[in-house]
Amino acid sequence: MAPTASPCTEIATEAARDRCVAIQTHLSQANLFGTPSAEAGSTKTSVPQATTTWRVSPCPFYLSTDQLHFFRALGPQLLSFYRALNQLYSESVKGRQPTWVAAYLDQGKPETLVQYSRMKRFRDQLPAVIRPDVIPTEDGMVITELDSVPGGIGLTACLTQIYANLDPHHASLVGGRDGMVRGFGRMLQTIRQQREGCIAILVSEESKDYRPEMSWLAAQLRHDGVPTWCIEPREVMFTEEGLQLRIDGKESPIAVVYRFYELFDLLNIPKAELIQYAGKKDRVSITPPYKPALEEKSAFALLHHPILRPFWEQSLGSDCLQHLRTIMPRTWLLDPAPLPAIATIPDLQIGGHAVAQWTALEGATQKERHFVIKPSGFSELAWGSRGVSIGHDLSQTEWSQALRNALAAFPTTPHILQEFHKGRLFDMDFMDDDRQTMVRMSGRARLSPYYFVSEGQVELAGILATVCPADKKILHGMKDAIMAPCAVRPT
Repeated sequence: MAPTASPCTEIATEAARDRCVAIQTHLSQANLFGTPSAEAGSTKTSVPQATTTWRVSPCPFYLSTDQLHFFRALGPQLLSFYRALNQLYSESVKGRQPTWVAAYLDQGKPETLVQYSRMKRFRDQLPAVIRPDVIPTEDGMVITELDSVPGGIGLTACLTQIYANLDPHHASLVGGRDGMVRGFGRMLQTIRQQREGCIAILVSEESKDYRPEMSWLAAQLRHDGVPTWCIEPREVMFTEEGLQLRIDGKESPIAVVYRFYELFDLLNIPKAELIQYAGKKDRVSITPPYKPALEEKSAFALLHHPILRPFWEQSLGSDCLQHLRTIMPRTWLLDPAPLPAIATIPDLQIGGHAVAQWTALEGATQKERHFVIKPSGFSELAWGSRGVSIGHDLSQTEWSQALRNALAAFPTTPHILQEFHKGRLFDMDFMDDDRQTMVRMSGRARLSPYYFVSEGQVELAGILATVCPADKKILHGMKDAIMAPCAVRPT
């Protein structure tokens, strides 16, 4: 089920170059690429000028019909996974499942946040945005992690609109021209329900690089009749009746807060305690919910743990469980606690031999070190591809040190060990800005589908492809990457 090749062979060189220039121009006018126009970011608050750039392709990243079926089926499966994970955590807290599950998911979190997340009011709340990072490999698709506070929503929405407007009949863009904006809006409206007031997208200082795209998205939603503003947390006003926002000189109640900040950063968020208090008193709906247990990469380790298999089979069903275990890499939580002499780490082998202590990994050869070490969550190093160590890309000394550092950090920042899966190569065209010519690049892709949950149903609203040069081990947004929306190539 390998994705199709993506060169724009059907477009002449000069026409392809003109398309890339047009795409860059539209992105700059939207304040999402390089130096924006003076009129960009028409919102009620000041918006920083976008400085990010990437390589622009004249065509979308093409998927086959089979890939589209894969991604459409994946959304409901991931929602089921979140529901099961939430249930597993809750039952572990109550002692109905192994208590070490909740202990691991709570490791390193402030007790006040843990207790807040366990409140009965929030018991059934789940993330309403689901974005996996999917790597196409020679053997199929692999999900490296899940993100419920993802960037790229506004960017993907804008890119999809631009590509659709340039050639509306050329390709079937995943989600359609306005799928991202409308899907995000439906999700927020579902959460708002009968509450009176507007929707506030709160973007923290830590996440300020994403403020331009969320401001653009808020403006699109207002155009569609959904009263949405992208603001900084300090702009929120608190009253006993709830949270308010000043709009056009008038105070308007906030019905929904879309949390675009990480929970590890709460101490740095202005008015964070007041926002939490309003949520606790049901004065406002907050999404994603304050539930750090659902934002841990170690959830992958729980999915693969043999002791928990009966729970997963009952909660997910055998077919769904088998599929998720196939596409989610084997993962282990790096707990430094010593094992009994007769015990081994489940399913972990080096050189064909079972592993009983993490120190055995230090002697692994480069070929045996096809593993990734990264923070599980609740850390400034746990997002944006920071804090990632790739075993076979390190020297023996560097690998040993990375492993030791991860184990030492367990009390405050648990880390995971995860199998590394190499992405397959794709050929894709982009415009070289310096030479103003078209260039073909061979690279590895990260596909980021965006799923929005409305009234219990999952909607695939769009997919962003990030194609990085072949020599890059960590796939993420960078100036040397090609970024484009996904589409099904027309027949």
